[in-house]
Amino acid sequence: MKKHLAILLTTLLAAALCAPVAFAQASGTVKGTCRDAQGNPVVDAIVVWMNQDNGQKYTLKTNKKGEYFSLGLSPGKYVVTLYKNADDMKANKPIDFVKGFPVQLDENVLDFDQKKQQEAAAKGEGLTEAQQKERQEQLAKQQKEVTTVKTLQGKLDAANQAIAAKDYDTAIAALTEANQVDATRDVLWYRLGDAYRMSAAQQADKAEKIKRYESAVDAYNKAIQLKQDNLQNGKEKDAAKANQQLAGFYINLADAYAKSGKIDDAVKSYDAAAKADPTQAGAAYFNIGAVYTNAGRVDDANAAFDRCIAADPTRAEAYYQKGVNLLGKATLQGDKTIAPPGTAEALQKYLEMAPNGPNAQSAKDLLASIGTSVETSYGKKKTSKK
Repeated sequence: MKKHLAILLTTLLAAALCAPVAFAQASGTVKGTCRDAQGNPVVDAIVVWMNQDNGQKYTLKTNKKGEYFSLGLSPGKYVVTLYKNADDMKANKPIDFVKGFPVQLDENVLDFDQKKQQEAAAKGEGLTEAQQKERQEQLAKQQKEVTTVKTLQGKLDAANQAIAAKDYDTAIAALTEANQVDATRDVLWYRLGDAYRMSAAQQADKAEKIKRYESAVDAYNKAIQLKQDNLQNGKEKDAAKANQQLAGFYINLADAYAKSGKIDDAVKSYDAAAKADPTQAGAAYFNIGAVYTNAGRVDDANAAFDRCIAADPTRAEAYYQKGVNLLGKATLQGDKTIAPPGTAEALQKYLEMAPNGPNAQSAKDLLASIGTSVETSYGKKKTSKK
């Protein structure tokens, strides 16, 4: 009996020795809390742990407290990247990262606290000598920028007050000084252009008037170039607003060209304004029509008014000016005035849209002069039939 037990025990022991040993899991856990620059938890943030040795990634998500946790990361050095959300991760727009973070067996803690990081950076903590020097240079640059902006703002405020008081020479002096301090601010060149343009109308001497319009053109062109450069280099935080401002620069440039008799340059500038900001296209094309009308080029003017109407069908004045221009090409047959096709329709449309507008009576008189009856219901409420 004992012999049989010994044989059984030997057999069981051999089987046990042959069975593979189950290794303990060689991995660690990671956890942490993510906070933004205001100290608030970053909810639903994405934390990506990537093993630098084998490229294996672990994608984790924070809870409502900004916390994340994961088991089973193999030991090694990791690149840990924090994204505000899944969309930012897809767009590869991280808000923070750590390189070479060591994951060991057991628990590993890595917090992201942007507020503390900023406070530490402000004190120069954790920085090398080269980093501290770079930080000091950045702070000096920032302080210089603050001082420069304060100086420029003071000169710009003084110039704006002078322009409002029609003291254009004082404004020109202040803005010229500002541009000597810093020639890279488009708004300063723009306002200098305004001061020169508006002062030109006050000049009795023709040569001085032309000179001031030319100075206005130069200033506006510098403002435009700076604004375009900023847009191309991505320095404008709000591109749509910047394009609106650019359109305004072009419109005032066009006015300076028009008043100095440079019609074609004025038209090009108005066209550029329409391209920069399509929401102002109606006004730009109307101004082109006005420029051509004043130059006696009525066909070009009416083509511009048509573009204006297409861009902004609500601009009543475009219909009126088109009608007036067409009437200027009327012919006489005996004692009857024969207006070109579209004349009456343009004037009637103006009255329909602006029955009490500034040119309403003139439109009625013009319609009467070509024997067209005037619709008398414009501006009156129509009674509904019972």
